[in-house]
Amino acid sequence: MTGRLTVALTKAGRTKIRYPAELVADTGTRITVRAPWAAPGVRDFGFVRFEPGDVFTEHFWRDRWYAVKEVRTAGGVLKGWYCDVTRPAAVADGVILVEDLDLDLWVSADGSSVLRLDEDEFAASGLAGTDPGAAAQAVRALDALEAQARSAAGLAALLT
Repeated sequence: MTGRLTVALTKAGRTKIRYPAELVADTGTRITVRAPWAAPGVRDFGFVRFEPGDVFTEHFWRDRWYAVKEVRTAGGVLKGWYCDVTRPAAVADGVILVEDLDLDLWVSADGSSVLRLDEDEFAASGLAGTDPGAAAQAVRALDALEAQARSAAGLAALLT
């Protein structure tokens, strides 16, 4: 696999966003792509702003329940890592298919801020009732990401 791919992020059976990305590496287990900020305009979360010019280096695993996205400014300054809890990624016909399970983790560039996000959305999604196995995997994935982020090695250890 080489060149351009499309990342398709779905949520609750609907496409949330699709965007082109450049393949950086594919180990057979982990797919790494690079893409500019794909949403229109600025998204200010309070703890970080994603804006035009930002560059995301995104790591998707075929065997893990999360994706880790390194976020840098257009000038290359690291903002931090945004982690999506997802079902394992699949690749078909040049498209990386990823299903968002609502839970997220933000880790600031210096590692001093580790924030669990959207736990209320996850609870409201009803996944625990409709697919308890997936819900349990999602919670384990968030816990594992947080533990890794708080460790001495940090999230960078997942990406080497």
